[in-house]
Amino acid sequence: MKVLIIGAAGMIGRKLAEKIALTGQIGNKNVDALTLVDVLVPDMAEGFAGQRTAFATDLSAPGAASKMIAERPDVIVHLAAVVSAEAEADFEKGYRVNLDGVRALFEAIASIDDYQPRFIYASSLAVFGAPFPTKIPDDYHLTPLTSYGTQKAIGEMLLNDFSRRGFLDGVGIRFPTICIRPGKPNKAASGFYSGILREPLKGQEAILPVGRDLRHWFASPRAAVGYIEHAATMDTAALGAQRCITMPGVSATVQEQIDALCDVAGEAVIALIREERDTEVERIVEGWPRDFETKRAHDLGFRAEKSFKEIIEIYLEDETGSPAFRGAAE
Repeated sequence: MKVLIIGAAGMIGRKLAEKIALTGQIGNKNVDALTLVDVLVPDMAEGFAGQRTAFATDLSAPGAASKMIAERPDVIVHLAAVVSAEAEADFEKGYRVNLDGVRALFEAIASIDDYQPRFIYASSLAVFGAPFPTKIPDDYHLTPLTSYGTQKAIGEMLLNDFSRRGFLDGVGIRFPTICIRPGKPNKAASGFYSGILREPLKGQEAILPVGRDLRHWFASPRAAVGYIEHAATMDTAALGAQRCITMPGVSATVQEQIDALCDVAGEAVIALIREERDTEVERIVEGWPRDFETKRAHDLGFRAEKSFKEIIEIYLEDETGSPAFRGAAE
């Protein structure tokens, strides 16, 4: 099986590539060729025994889509995006990358005879917008209130249509906010959700730009990789015409996040969180959904954590080797 990861230099793409390199598989299927693409040349995961390729390109550039699928990958994982706050700040760039680039890729696939790859499209909870019920059901309509959410919602419709026409075999994954993200902060409006946990665990101050009663939907990077692996190998017949699915996760308020951090790491760690309200970040995230019914995803075999404390423990285990807090990182 040939696998292409677009956006492979990002956190989820990198962890997925590392998992494939470690096991030689995606889900339960063997991988013999792995191609990694991003706007910068991604690091090639060490230890992969098959054919390895990594290169840089801008998906929205002319000819880029055709170059990426020239080897006719069996599984395409599309993770590349201009993230929420940046897409809101740069209207043209957001549409060029998040919509025009995705459509170019779909059309390049459709232009090849006798080719129908499994296409995993990274969508977002931002396709939903207020007002919405306290717990959003699986069949709730899309009402995005940001440019990023609008771009992702259009991408979902395209995925459904190109799948219906038989050009590709699509699975759309509406990721929860992935937390705790290792490494440096990104430009996403949701970045503080990881920052208020990651930085204090390193002994560093973190800024909390929103109120503590704000509720949101979360899952770990480990769960995110698991979603993709399952989507790559599942029987898609059960999806029918509706190819996009809200993933399972954990609903928690900011205060519940902080309480879980205190439970794992103690009072001295949470004392490093400093409140400094940011009205623009608040405006964006307050329009995001907060809790979901995800029976459809569970019935299809997708899984996530059961508590926010588990999310923190998974971060510590994956990034330090132990689920127990051992003091600030050096």
